[in-house]
Amino acid sequence: MMKTRVLFVDDEALVLQGLQRMLRPLRHEWDMEFVESGQLALERLAATPFDVVVSDMRMPGMDGAQLLSEVMHRHPRTVRIILSGHADQDLVLKAVGSTHQYLNKPCDADLLRTTVQRAAALGGTVSNEKVKDLVAQMDSLPTLPVVYREILTELRRPDSTVARVGEIIARDVGLTAQVLKLVNSAFFGLRRSVSGPVEAVTFLGLDTMKALVLAMHTFSQFANSELAGLSFAALQRHSLLVAGFSRSLARHEFSDSKSADEAFIAGLLHDAGKLLLAANFKSHYQRVATVAAEGGMPAHVVEMGVFGCTHAEVGGYLLGLWGLPPNIVDAITWHHRPAESGSAVLNTATILHVADSLAHELEPESVGAASPVRQEQFLEQLGVAGRMDAWRGICRASLSSGGLS
Repeated sequence: MMKTRVLFVDDEALVLQGLQRMLRPLRHEWDMEFVESGQLALERLAATPFDVVVSDMRMPGMDGAQLLSEVMHRHPRTVRIILSGHADQDLVLKAVGSTHQYLNKPCDADLLRTTVQRAAALGGTVSNEKVKDLVAQMDSLPTLPVVYREILTELRRPDSTVARVGEIIARDVGLTAQVLKLVNSAFFGLRRSVSGPVEAVTFLGLDTMKALVLAMHTFSQFANSELAGLSFAALQRHSLLVAGFSRSLARHEFSDSKSADEAFIAGLLHDAGKLLLAANFKSHYQRVATVAAEGGMPAHVVEMGVFGCTHAEVGGYLLGLWGLPPNIVDAITWHHRPAESGSAVLNTATILHVADSLAHELEPESVGAASPVRQEQFLEQLGVAGRMDAWRGICRASLSSGGLS
């Protein structure tokens, strides 16, 4: 088994020494190198490939933003992670388009390990090399929102509060307006009007609010883009509907609220890969839309013929780089083919698969020339095929109440 190759870049020798000591237990899994400048990092990358680069931001000569931008253009398949201090916000903004993940200094050892391991493990989660090649060619790649990153940082604090999370959201006026418009729409079916982010977090919960922030930001980056063969409004509507169905089904099937939250997040973002493909490969995705419409075929089937992979795999790969939980990444990746996810029990991927198919069935004008084929044989193997009528009823009730109740 090949080791994961990781390059750490920091101009402070003591920091690099600390990283070496901290990560020594992983030397049997990772092949690590440590260099003290951006220029040295580029020289090492030119000499030998690395899977992941973890760079400090404030460095003399070439700062982290410049380095990661160069890595993005010269070695697009390398995962790029930055380490930033609280005074680095200006540099962080410069690095937004070239960075997959952000970590704050001082960085917790377990968090660093987990972040790098997840990023490196995506090669196993998404085995199709074509996915990595496609993502590496994309010019319009959505970025992980700064607000979302700040929320995660706040939630790691032992004294984290709902009020502070709401205050973080409130700083972004545009995002606040989008979130409040959605929260007060029929989708959530709230019996009172929500007037601010703090109140929204209180009513919906932190996980739901995190998902909304992430989804609204992701969609907003493509709102004014030319999306060949794809209706932005229809896709957003469909994603909201699938999110509501997924959460309703998960609540019915699982006893823990975490599963329902994960299903909701996966539903919101399950078709993010369509945005990526339509925005970056316009003529190719127009062909997907035309062939799908003329042949009455599901889009993901045509995508496989055109791109060698599907929007599900592309979306799952990007969201995995962003550090979303593995359950959510797997659900998005396998939502058309849960039988191939390796699970022998009902899980989030299968719930999302069913929710997606029912959204197409119950709202035929949803995105796609044809409904995705439900894997009935797999549902029978799981022993849940007999629940389809009940699930359909749950989703009808959710649809009649707005879609996200």
